Amino acid sequence: MHTPTLIRAAVAAALAMSVLPLAGAATASTPAAHNGLPDGTRQQKTLVIGVDGATFSKFATADMPNLKGFMAQGMTSRHNLYASPMAPTLSGPGWATVATGVWPDKHRVVDNSFTGADFAQYPDYQSRLEAADPTASTLVVGTWGPVTTDIFTGADVLEAGASDDDTAARTVDYLTHGNPDSTFVHLDDVDHAGHDHGAASPEYRAALEATDVRVGRILDAVTSRPAYAGEDWLIMVTADHGHTEAGGHGGDSPQERETFVIARGAGYAAGSVRQDVKIVDIAPTVLGHEGASVPAAWGLDGEPVPDLDADAFDGLRSRLKPRADEVSLPDTLKGWTTTAPRGWRVDNSAMPSGGVTEWRGWSFATDEFWTGTERGQGRETNVRARSVFAVADSDEWDDKDHGAGRFDSTLIGPSYRVPDDGTFSADYVTDYRVDGPQTGDVSISWDGGAPQLLKSYRSDVNKAERLTVSAPAGADTFQLRFRYTGTNSAFWTIDQVEIHDAG
Repeated sequence: MHTPTLIRAAVAAALAMSVLPLAGAATASTPAAHNGLPDGTRQQKTLVIGVDGATFSKFATADMPNLKGFMAQGMTSRHNLYASPMAPTLSGPGWATVATGVWPDKHRVVDNSFTGADFAQYPDYQSRLEAADPTASTLVVGTWGPVTTDIFTGADVLEAGASDDDTAARTVDYLTHGNPDSTFVHLDDVDHAGHDHGAASPEYRAALEATDVRVGRILDAVTSRPAYAGEDWLIMVTADHGHTEAGGHGGDSPQERETFVIARGAGYAAGSVRQDVKIVDIAPTVLGHEGASVPAAWGLDGEPVPDLDADAFDGLRSRLKPRADEVSLPDTLKGWTTTAPRGWRVDNSAMPSGGVTEWRGWSFATDEFWTGTERGQGRETNVRARSVFAVADSDEWDDKDHGAGRFDSTLIGPSYRVPDDGTFSADYVTDYRVDGPQTGDVSISWDGGAPQLLKSYRSDVNKAERLTVSAPAGADTFQLRFRYTGTNSAFWTIDQVEIHDAG
């Protein structure tokens, strides 16, 4: 290990209480250990390639046969990052999110200094893999220094490349002559081109194309391994942020928030496109593929990609509409509806008439559409929602004349059967932000009766919630209700509502 002593101690202390064993390890005929890297013995192999500052929308016009071929062979999911006040779109927060599987409000990396980082509670996935199985062979090679000194700290081999060419060559060498089980590679030139020339420049395009060649060499090193046919490879490519057309990042523009996950391996359909996979899912996906348990007690925000399921809100995507009153948005962008999915209902009986059409009562929207209505008001913090989510936004609704009274709308869930033992949990992710008079209440009604309060929100909350509920004697069914009121205040989002039997 090349981990700095203090960081190693913090990671070890955190992992000591949470390590679970690997589910199982297969063996394969492989090359010998190489340059200090232990000889991996597992059939399951993972490779994550990070391309710093790669703006996904620029791929289409660049000559990138290797990455485009890789996309054609696997799954692609484009999504948006956070922005301030959660964290700026910088490399430190971005790569820390990839490495730890949690968003910046948990790992606490909010800039490139790493001051205040909570890597003790949320270590990188290579450290977790090593703790689960010290015989696992883990490798990190990166051009940007903090990748191997601050972010990934527990791998068997941590190597800093002198340039992207050097980083790629070192990685190819290890994959060819060594046998790592889990590898992370960081390439930096695209980000430099973005800073120096802007994402709209020919220099940026040239950097993307040169990086594509390096990625091709790394991918070829994997498929050229003598044992490749008997190995189970999961390969993922991602970025920490994008760049503005003029150059630079750190802000809340769509170009800076833009990122992606591309994955190839068993179970990832060739040429498939998803909208729900995020960079926070990379760490648990790698751990799951390597056979390591990912217990809920770790508090990860990400999930293994094979475990992600679309919810009822996601099923609305094909029914989303273009703008009505939000004229600042492109008229081709489809991203909202007020029509609830099957089983759900919106009660707007207390809503005044008028207001902005898109946000009159609870709506269902995508991040691209909703955050595009007005930047810099905290909507970019809604990172725990996926694909399509429910949103009540009194601030945007109030931007157009309406009848007297406050925003007052209730989202009512489907009717569920009470479990036999009468105890269950109601799980959902939520982002509740206050900027004026407003309320958010979660209630439950039994057998169609009067709602009873379960949870109230009166201050900012951004988290995955779990409400444990015990049914009254004799109750057969129940419904959840989310009532939001506001007077030109802020918003409340709800997503991934699930009911789980406590048993």
